[in-house]
Amino acid sequence: MPLLLLVAGSAAVAAAGRRVPVPVPLLLVAAGLAVSYVPGVPDYTLDPHIVLPLLLPPLLYTAATDSSYLDLRAQARPVALLSVGYVLFATFVVGGAAYLIVPGLPLTAALVLGAVVAPPDAVAATAVARRVGLPSRITTILQGESLVNDATAITAFKVALAAAVGEGATWAGGIGEFLIAAVGGVGVGLVLMVPLHWLRTHLTEALLQNTLSLLIPFVAYAVAEQVHASGVLAVVVVALYLGHRAWEVDFATRLQEEAVWKMVAFVLESAVFALIGLQLPVVLKGLGEYEGTDAAWYALALFLVVAVARFVWVYPATFLPRLSARVRAREGDLSWKGPFVIGWAGMRGVVSLAIAFSIPMTVHGGEPFPERNLILFLTFTTVIGTLVVQGVSLPPLIRLLKFPAHDVRAETLAEANAQAQASRVAEQRLDDLLADERNTLPAPLADRLRTVLERRRNAVWERLGQVNPVTGETVDDTYRRLSREMISAEREVFVRLRDGRYIDDEMLRTLLRRLDLEEAAAYRETT
Repeated sequence: MPLLLLVAGSAAVAAAGRRVPVPVPLLLVAAGLAVSYVPGVPDYTLDPHIVLPLLLPPLLYTAATDSSYLDLRAQARPVALLSVGYVLFATFVVGGAAYLIVPGLPLTAALVLGAVVAPPDAVAATAVARRVGLPSRITTILQGESLVNDATAITAFKVALAAAVGEGATWAGGIGEFLIAAVGGVGVGLVLMVPLHWLRTHLTEALLQNTLSLLIPFVAYAVAEQVHASGVLAVVVVALYLGHRAWEVDFATRLQEEAVWKMVAFVLESAVFALIGLQLPVVLKGLGEYEGTDAAWYALALFLVVAVARFVWVYPATFLPRLSARVRAREGDLSWKGPFVIGWAGMRGVVSLAIAFSIPMTVHGGEPFPERNLILFLTFTTVIGTLVVQGVSLPPLIRLLKFPAHDVRAETLAEANAQAQASRVAEQRLDDLLADERNTLPAPLADRLRTVLERRRNAVWERLGQVNPVTGETVDDTYRRLSREMISAEREVFVRLRDGRYIDDEMLRTLLRRLDLEEAAAYRETT
């Protein structure tokens, strides 16, 4: 029952949040904080054995399939510098700062904390990028960073943790472990992606294909982790490949898959942010000597270190490579605005909390892990601080910086030209097919095929036309509205015939699905 209430409540808050200007992730966190102190609400402790293998893979999968492999490849350098270089830099800087700020905190435990809070969150970055409409290059860099940085952070955490609990880990060994995990994760993804895609294209039913789609991220993650490789990288590699070749899957699978993964992402993202807020009572327990002003000071200082350290890394990592004439020629002029937004967009999230909760209670020898509860508290406050301060201020900051708006007309012209080329090829293909006597069609049906093709070709060009002087609608808006009115009228007739028992429910469902596909096609043609 608590799990059902969590999912239902977080979904309700997320749905309501879409109607207000406040970022939805922040509303969910605030709701979780408020609900955590309602009498009778149980403590929700983030179990890393659930969050990492069960929540992280599908969230990474849906984010990666929505990303562009070609865009990520074009931005490989900044993505690598952030997802690997920045995470390791933040681990040492934040860990060193924590060691100096918190009296009695061992350096190894401080580095554990640094690794925990180092990676910006994939869910938070994607959610904010979608909401505020960032320029495509910045969005690609943030998404690419958030897809890979968890693998770096988890490996750095394992190395620091081994040293903290007394397993005698060395940084040389840690670098070797990181390379093995990274190469192994990519290797597992490369091995799995082709057979998984083959299965997707050879299963004959959309239901089976979508069942496979739901299993893919868990399979890739589990296989990689089983061989001590990075499950995160395995999921990302597989998802990027499948997303890049999604056009080879039949249309029914794509229609269902889009709806299914939108629902999965909505539910998981909503529950994840609500869970962050619900952790407050858990992390406040056992602070002991650090309660009160000391804990607040440590939290504020660590938040400032995290925020400043990102800028310290982002600007040199952005502009130093541009000392190369080849890089400048390839990337063109670059202002300070883009790196500033990237630096300010480093929100932390549920992965940091999940990693923190995986810290063991004791070290080798049975002694308590040094300042474990304080590490949990500082992780929580850093996550909340970045979500509140940066999450709230990022949209107005982007508006203040006045990034160039998307050139809608240029994008529409590009779409229209692409559609025109495709239509010419399709028309030639139709002529070739109709010339074969095996494909003979009555003239009305052949004309109908040509009419559908012509309507699809003209629909994009019509979006460049004038608006209706009476209604203010564009041509495509009017077309969409009239199409829906006609389909709605047909739908009402079908339902009335079913109610009068002229047709049965099975036939009604068949007829309604046909109308649904036509309505979806009308919507796609004009958006």
